[in-house]
Amino acid sequence: MQRIFQSTLSQRNIWLRRPRCLSRLAHNHTQNTLEEEDDFLVPKIPHFDYIPPPYTGPSASEILEKRKEHLIPSILHLYKNPLNLVDGKMQYLYDENGRRYLDAFGGIATVCCGHCHPDVVEAIVNQTRRLQHSTVLYVHHAIADFAEALAAKLPGDLKVVFFTNSGTEANELAIMMARLYTGFHDIISLRNGYHGNAAGTMGATAHSNFKFNVVQTGVHHALNPDQYRGVFGSDGVKYARDVQEIIDYGTCGRVAGFIAEAIQGVGGIMELAPGYLPAVYNCIRKAGALCIADEVQSGFARTGSHFWGFEAHDVVPDIVTMAKGIGNGIPIGAVVTTPEIAKVLTTRTYFNTFGGNPACTAGALAVLKVIEKEKLQENAFVVGSYLKEYLISLKEKHEIIGDVRGRGLMLGVELVTDRQLKTPAKAEILHIMDQMRELGVLLGKGGFHGNVFRITPPLCFTKEDADFLVGAMDYTISKM
Repeated sequence: MQRIFQSTLSQRNIWLRRPRCLSRLAHNHTQNTLEEEDDFLVPKIPHFDYIPPPYTGPSASEILEKRKEHLIPSILHLYKNPLNLVDGKMQYLYDENGRRYLDAFGGIATVCCGHCHPDVVEAIVNQTRRLQHSTVLYVHHAIADFAEALAAKLPGDLKVVFFTNSGTEANELAIMMARLYTGFHDIISLRNGYHGNAAGTMGATAHSNFKFNVVQTGVHHALNPDQYRGVFGSDGVKYARDVQEIIDYGTCGRVAGFIAEAIQGVGGIMELAPGYLPAVYNCIRKAGALCIADEVQSGFARTGSHFWGFEAHDVVPDIVTMAKGIGNGIPIGAVVTTPEIAKVLTTRTYFNTFGGNPACTAGALAVLKVIEKEKLQENAFVVGSYLKEYLISLKEKHEIIGDVRGRGLMLGVELVTDRQLKTPAKAEILHIMDQMRELGVLLGKGGFHGNVFRITPPLCFTKEDADFLVGAMDYTISKM
């Protein structure tokens, strides 16, 4: 007998059980047909009015063979059996067989408006038909229009924009600008932070998993204001003292800059302790340095409560870097700073061949318009709060969930095998990810130990999607 689990606001914390039966999960590649399995009811993916066109390209196995032969072996893939995703629409993705998946990862916090959003696609196509690329050495309205709209989203005197191709490039440029402007070299970043994989950004990154044994100079990593594992809990001011001690004992007393994410993405959706950034910004500026906010993952309305992650800490940085959500998947990043600081780049010739590309900036401007028109920041707050509360209730049920954190639609669920010792559940998270994929939910993972679910879906995510995600997580953990 087929039954479907669909939680509602009134019953979402009631987890139904049924007598054990012999039926098993039936996989239908065009929709998720779900049956009673063992003594649990399996959650059903929400209805969605879209059927992708038939896929006639190579299979996953054929693509993997080409990858092995022609792509650098450092490229990773998720899941034991890699997914060949060929179609996307809003918060859903489709594999080569037409099976639909709920995308709760958003291409690593990148897809904000939704996959193939018609307004964004139209803007890119229309611009590409007229002019796909020229160079910033010529004048084009797309780059100026987007720069104006983007600057209007930032506080204070943050009004000057430089476009790049990625978050790594944006952070590289921000670090260089801080060094040029101040005349000093030392940069302070946070342990557990991630800022990119080029020379300067790899130095600022404080994860051994992402660092090669190459020369990295002039960077000091401060104590992370980790509210879950940190020695001072949620007391941000106490963590901030470490930054002052680095300045006093590890430098000449003057530094170039401080760079931090408001919510560490790769680090496991770790939100900085309250009071930390105001205290740090104060001592950094006393040392003659600039404050850099890395908004590559937490920007563009993802946190819901604010458009930028740093705004939740009541600070205004000197430089803001961004990428990912800025283009909904288009390769574009940006550095925004003040007119005074921006002048440091005029002492030499500095430009980016693809930065400000007409097609990319036209698409990114459409992204900003969609966020406003569809009230995606408000949706991120409402649905994200609903989802977080729901995940916290799941934590009360399952000992393996050690912590639930984040804000808006940037949430983390840390898995541990022992709550007291906070022992990372490294193997268990891989099993749960694979099983949730079988149910139709795609998640990311992060944290230093790789034991944190990263939930960063498109901002069009709904409460029904949240119900399905948590139902799938509960079902999978219950069956372990």
